Amino acid sequence: MIQTSTKVLLVCLGVFIFSANTWSLVSAQKSGPSKELDTKVENFLNENKSKWHDWNVPYEDGRVLYNLIIKNNYKRALEIGTSTGHSAIWMAWALSKTGGKLITLEIDEGRYREALKNFKKAGLEDLIDARLADAHQQVKKMEGPFDFVFSDADKEGYTQYFKDLDPKLIIGGCFTAHNVRNAFGGTKDFLDYVRNLPNYQTTIDRSSSAGISISYKRSK
Repeated sequence: MIQTSTKVLLVCLGVFIFSANTWSLVSAQKSGPSKELDTKVENFLNENKSKWHDWNVPYEDGRVLYNLIIKNNYKRALEIGTSTGHSAIWMAWALSKTGGKLITLEIDEGRYREALKNFKKAGLEDLIDARLADAHQQVKKMEGPFDFVFSDADKEGYTQYFKDLDPKLIIGGCFTAHNVRNAFGGTKDFLDYVRNLPNYQTTIDRSSSAGISISYKRSK
């Protein structure tokens, strides 16, 4: 009886050790690629921190977008105005943690091609659906739904972009727009419009010189 009990105990112990090792292996498989991607993206961003031109957002603004996506667990993001990809890399990096994906639109072919190269260097090309298109036409055709939008194209188009995407933005979703700190022209018209909507709550993140408006959709 003692020998039988000992055998049972040893079998149970073996199963426990096997299960623990298997769980450790699964956890390592899940966390390994994520850690590798984090390292690759972070190194790419740091190495190119002072090299972004062609209407790209500052480093600090990229981090604002990253934090917004992580904080709200957004998964379906749209960017209007890719430029050469700085902001898209920040957003796609965040989406790699929420299980989401980014669609980004750029009208200039030269900037678009450069952005594709940067996405690959950062290791995020599989999370970014980059499209060479005129946003004025493309946004109207997009089906959605989206839970996060970043507008950084022509400022005179901000209000129309918002109107086209409002029906496609889910409740709890967020519409953000760049370069609104010193609002005038198109950015002023946009802010005046969105601030008067009863179903949106709009604030401005002033952590950078450009300013980012953040508009949360509360109801239809």
